[in-house]
Amino acid sequence: MEKNKKFIIAIAALIGVIGIISFLAFNEFRKNKEMTELFAIEKEEMENEYNTFATQYDELQIQISNDSLREKLESEKLKTQRLLEELRQVKSSNAAEIMRLKKELKTVRAVLRSYVMQIDSLNKINEALTKENQEVKTKYSAATVQISNLAAEKKNLNEKVSLAAQLDATNIVVTPMNKRGKKAKKVKDVKKIAITFTIVKNITAETGNKTLYLRIAKPDNDILTKGNTTFSYEDRNISYSIKKYIEYTGEEQSVTVYWDVEEFLPAGTYNVYIFADGNMIGQNSFQMR
Repeated sequence: MEKNKKFIIAIAALIGVIGIISFLAFNEFRKNKEMTELFAIEKEEMENEYNTFATQYDELQIQISNDSLREKLESEKLKTQRLLEELRQVKSSNAAEIMRLKKELKTVRAVLRSYVMQIDSLNKINEALTKENQEVKTKYSAATVQISNLAAEKKNLNEKVSLAAQLDATNIVVTPMNKRGKKAKKVKDVKKIAITFTIVKNITAETGNKTLYLRIAKPDNDILTKGNTTFSYEDRNISYSIKKYIEYTGEEQSVTVYWDVEEFLPAGTYNVYIFADGNMIGQNSFQMR
């Protein structure tokens, strides 16, 4: 009876131990299952992060033109893709490998952040340089316009000064004369044409010896000449009727010249043009009937 009692106690104790072991084993299995499920979730999140980082490296490469930096970004992108591939092949139950890849992910995140900051700094510098370059271009353009305006003003001023310095012939009077030196009434009696005019006072004009050229144009605009006589005007040589030398002092001066008629003169309107220093300084017309 005593032996049976001990046997029953032993059996009960064994059952108790087995129950405890089973409970502990079940509890451990449940914990391992939960950990595996957690690692599976974490693995999926890590895969998404690795994918995102690889994509970000592609986007950063597009933003820059520096070949050396692009090569570094490409190297980091390949490393990220390699780690992603390792993560995909790791089982969710392999806690040690998942933890290793999690540490690698932390390093990848830090490296990527440093490149983002570096590229952001470069972009800001480039933006500032572009803005500065645009400002320089704007200032240069404004300066060019200002210089152009100043050149135009200077040219205009020079033209005004040049125009102000020109001689001016006024009071041009033409008198057709007969053989007795009197005013001829008919063109057939004209033996000489007297042309009198005044060179006005001009303190801005250059003084000294001057050569005056006169052109007498017939009604058909043909110029009266004595042989092949020409002078330079507006980059070409044109014929003249009379040449007169004077000494100009800057004061008002009266000038008279004569044309000896040796050719047939038709009736009509004649024109007289006076030139000096390459400029036409006066003109007038007269009638001969």
